[in-house]
Amino acid sequence: MRKTRATGRLLTVAQAAERLNTSERYPRRLIEERRITFVKIGRHVRIPETALDEFIASGVVEPVRLRAGRAA
Repeated sequence: MRKTRATGRLLTVAQAAERLNTSERYPRRLIEERRITFVKIGRHVRIPETALDEFIASGVVEPVRLRAGRAA
């Protein structure tokens, strides 16, 4: 089992949802499917801000660069 240390600010599910501009259901699903790192503190669940940043960065799609002078 891999142990990682969560550093920095810990966000609630509501804060993570607000940052992702989604409902609270989406971050809860990410947690349930183990697609994002989370921390359990008693019965509370928190998402490290760095984990949320990494999740967002992993979904970034770069724009396509078209070469000049090419006919469509």
